[in-house]
Amino acid sequence: MGAFIRNAGVAILSLLWVAATGLAQDNFFDSNGVRIRYVEQGSGDVIVLLHGNGNTLNAWINAGVLPNLAQDYRVIAFDARGHGKSGKPHEVNAYGREMGLDVLRLLDHLGIRRAHIVGYSMGANITAQLLTTHAERFLSATLGGAAGRFRWTEEQAARAEQEASERERECVSRGQIYRLAPTNEPKPDEEEIKRRSAACMADPNQDRFALAALARSRKDGVITPSQVASVKVPTLGVVGSLDGSLTDFQELKKLRPDVQLVVIEGATHGGERGAMRRPEFIAAVREFIALNRTASSR
Repeated sequence: MGAFIRNAGVAILSLLWVAATGLAQDNFFDSNGVRIRYVEQGSGDVIVLLHGNGNTLNAWINAGVLPNLAQDYRVIAFDARGHGKSGKPHEVNAYGREMGLDVLRLLDHLGIRRAHIVGYSMGANITAQLLTTHAERFLSATLGGAAGRFRWTEEQAARAEQEASERERECVSRGQIYRLAPTNEPKPDEEEIKRRSAACMADPNQDRFALAALARSRKDGVITPSQVASVKVPTLGVVGSLDGSLTDFQELKKLRPDVQLVVIEGATHGGERGAMRRPEFIAAVREFIALNRTASSR
């Protein structure tokens, strides 16, 4: 019942925001040859939102995060390349570090010098790498549901290829679905996998070959433990207690004891009980950004 009330509250907030402001207008810019869709709302310190794998910027609206933050900040969200209304190249080298560079190019396009950045899952991994390559562009960083990719093993390489091949065949990856499932529940059954596959195939915003190329580029997002340990940008980690990524955040805390870690009890990686949909998520992000505000991010 509690989860239902929380989700209903988020849905109402999102609807009220849409009614008050209208649907955020789609904007586009060219990022090294790839057309990127973005929206922006509000004013004040700039916050950039990076969504997860297979999602779009609408995930931030549906979860109530964008409308909430836009009350006090200038919030910018975009469809990552390979997703939504953005361009979907099929070449592996079009992903990897290029996804982080899209963030910098968007900031440059809008004339923004520094911003707060909030990433979830894939977006958090992109954020973690940006902190090691372009820390000077960020006032603060929030890693949601993923702590960064600071190791690369033969097992992970094989997993990336497996998930890419599954994407090509079924549009969804069984391996990824199993990996991100709640740690205290049975894995989704065959019927559920087929349902998700059919929905993905029918979605005009999904391109299975672009998503496969993205999976194969995963190694290019790896950062070393020494790079992680040297990051000075104020960083918040938010993860559900039922998210398998919790162990990665615990490892991150060892590398960077200064990271503020919030574990949301009973929250999963994604779905209706995903951490991003919980009020604790937005509360933690708001409190953290408030501590790291500036008079101007331009």
